[in-house]
Amino acid sequence: QVQLVESGGGLVQAGGSLRLSCAASGRTFSTYFMGWFRQAPGKDREFVAAISRSGGNTDYSDSVKGRATISRDNAKNTSYLQMNSLKPEDTAVYYCAGAPGYYSGSYYLATMYDYWGQGTQVTVSS
Repeated sequence: QVQLVESGGGLVQAGGSLRLSCAASGRTFSTYFMGWFRQAPGKDREFVAAISRSGGNTDYSDSVKGRATISRDNAKNTSYLQMNSLKPEDTAVYYCAGAPGYYSGSYYLATMYDYWGQGTQVTVSS
């Protein structure tokens, strides 16, 4: 079983950059595809990005496409979300998630993921 812990959130100015990290415990990290979601107060949880088990496939929501890069380092049991050109609308709690099995065409659905971190706050000021 995998346990996930996010870090790297904080307060940044609009136009700035941030790299979020997701540290995973367990011996089978490479068998999970990973996703990042975010949730702002009063809003639904929103898909941000996903990456396949070996890192060969990545997908992004339209709202962050071109500004975000998801990656993973299986040797370090860590996945990352690099975000550039941050906007106030990016303000949210960001969650790392993992799903066992092959990369699915339903990667954007939160129900696909079995394991979730506790989240890290990202606040973008104007």
